[in-house]
Amino acid sequence: MDNSTVLYAIPLTGVLALLYALFKASWISKQPEGTEKMSTIAGHIADGAIAFLKREYKVLVIFVASVAVLLAFANSGREGTSPIIAVSFVVGAFCSALAGYFGMRVATKANVRTTHAARTGLGEALNIAFSGGLVMGLSVVGLGIIGLSGLFIIYSQMFTDMAEVINLISGFSLGASSIALFARVGGGIYTKAADVGADLAGKVYEGIPEDDPRNPATIADNVGDNVGDVAGMGADLFESYVGSIIGTMVLGAAFIPVFNSIGFPNPIAAVMLPLVLAAVGILVSIAGSFLVKVKEGGNPQTGLNMGEFGASIVMAVLSYFLITAYLPASWTAEGIVYSSLNVFYAVIIGLAAGVMIGLITEYYCSTDKAPVIGIARQSITGAATTIIAGLGVGMMSTALPVLVLAAAIVASHYFAGLYGIAIAALGMLSVTGIQLAVDAYGPISDNAGGIAEMAGLPAEVRERTDKLDAVGNTTAAIGKGFAIGSAALTALALFAAYRQQAHITSLDIAEPIIMAGLLIGAMLPFVFSAMAMGAVGRAASDMINEVGRQFREIPGLREGTAPAEFAHCVDISTKAAIREMILPGLMGVLVPVVVGFISKDMLGGLLAGVTSSGVLMAIFQSNAGGAWDNAKKRIEGKIEFDGVVYGKGSDTHKAAVVGDTVGDPLKDTSGPSLNILMKLIAVVALVIAPLL
Repeated sequence: MDNSTVLYAIPLTGVLALLYALFKASWISKQPEGTEKMSTIAGHIADGAIAFLKREYKVLVIFVASVAVLLAFANSGREGTSPIIAVSFVVGAFCSALAGYFGMRVATKANVRTTHAARTGLGEALNIAFSGGLVMGLSVVGLGIIGLSGLFIIYSQMFTDMAEVINLISGFSLGASSIALFARVGGGIYTKAADVGADLAGKVYEGIPEDDPRNPATIADNVGDNVGDVAGMGADLFESYVGSIIGTMVLGAAFIPVFNSIGFPNPIAAVMLPLVLAAVGILVSIAGSFLVKVKEGGNPQTGLNMGEFGASIVMAVLSYFLITAYLPASWTAEGIVYSSLNVFYAVIIGLAAGVMIGLITEYYCSTDKAPVIGIARQSITGAATTIIAGLGVGMMSTALPVLVLAAAIVASHYFAGLYGIAIAALGMLSVTGIQLAVDAYGPISDNAGGIAEMAGLPAEVRERTDKLDAVGNTTAAIGKGFAIGSAALTALALFAAYRQQAHITSLDIAEPIIMAGLLIGAMLPFVFSAMAMGAVGRAASDMINEVGRQFREIPGLREGTAPAEFAHCVDISTKAAIREMILPGLMGVLVPVVVGFISKDMLGGLLAGVTSSGVLMAIFQSNAGGAWDNAKKRIEGKIEFDGVVYGKGSDTHKAAVVGDTVGDPLKDTSGPSLNILMKLIAVVALVIAPLL
């Protein structure tokens, strides 16, 4: 198969992903919704989610248009650059936003249908919830590969310089990163303002369950699951996915003269390889989705693991044949001897590192492992010891993932240099389609349980949805591990690409200007986290006050004879998210530009600093929050210490709720958003590198 045939076949895999996603979405829509009450509740959730997205996208349209104009102006009349990069930026932003919209529309349809399916059995409920997540996953990889390969085909015909072509495509990644940061921060603020408000106002202050229909914050909480954990996570992995591909393409361009010199028939093979791997990964993800099944009484985790890990194994095998057939057997560049087999080893290292980080994350967040049980035990003596224990678990949980990442970086570099690090990041994300499907399955199951509670369905229905939700918490923890690991390797790949584009051979941290950049970069994740957490705290206070007002002023609400005013709580979260997401987002875009025009070496130091502290802060915050959450859930399911059983309503449970509430903005707002901050700053640096 010649090179042009391969190039034109790549976007077809993206089209196939979208068509299969459309088929799954259509199938979900045809499933019954259940009772009228269930349908009404689901309608409130869907309306709230879409209303939030529309208001968020109105703000983002202004931002995207403004940045596009600046990009076009800054790249006009400069050799090696073109104002067309603004087109790439707009396309990247559009594809990211569209993927989030598709995923969330289907997720808000799948939730109530999952609840209805759970009335009769577990297997069909899992099938609907997973199918809803699969639409999100396939939308992300489908639009990502169509956008990237489509621009690559068009620009390759317009320009002869491959370096210029790839620089123009980097604008696509900048657009994706911009949308991702705002979606993750805005969605995170929304969901955690509602979640914290529902938890504290319901469980602690009013003494009612979180999903009790009397709680006015319940609809906002369920809306938040979709805007934060479906659309937000989708935008996060969309950015990692395209960022890892572009970082690898930039570094692969350095091999073009070498391939020409040895007479290799496809001189851009190293540039195209990430697109080829991503295209095959789409096919493998679709095939892996057929393995996700569970029998009545079985464990949904087994079915999800079969799909996800099965796809990873198949991808590893296929990568060997793809890479060894596509690249030269060996070549030498800048004194380093490369081989196709060593590039394959780097892909395997990335895949293995992703799985290992996910499993380590699961250990620290699992309800039946020592870290979570230890936090539950500390809750006996009150909220203070719960918080202390959770902080300790979160800090300790950074050790093993960082060692795995360090080993992956060193090993992949040993085998294939900087290109090896970039291809390892792509290896970790090669089956993003099914990884994201498993991750997005979680909030759909969580919503299904909330609908079951609010609709007053029998206890066995909630038991089934809780079983799905418990597995969803584990898959979310593993997904966060993948997201953090891929963010670190992607940021490092983009950092290497920046150094190449900016013609920086080395960075000496003994130089004051570089050390200054390193310190500023290390500081950014702390300031960014403070902004995000402060926003959640302010919005949650407003939410708690609103819930209290409704219980005081609406006669019959406490008794369940009068309906709660859900719309007021939805509006509080929406306004807070839109208002508070602007400043953190602008910081991520503007700081690297300012520092870069002071000194390109200082910007290199900043990239190293933000990646180092960002990875640690992201792991710490995500795992501490996840461990607090599952310690609360473990107590809610009843746990025995020293012959005493602790459960819902006990002081121990209330202490665990406080811990979970502290952890909510860590694990779902600031922690995941740091993944995007690291990559966004690196992408901005890469885009402005030719201007420096």
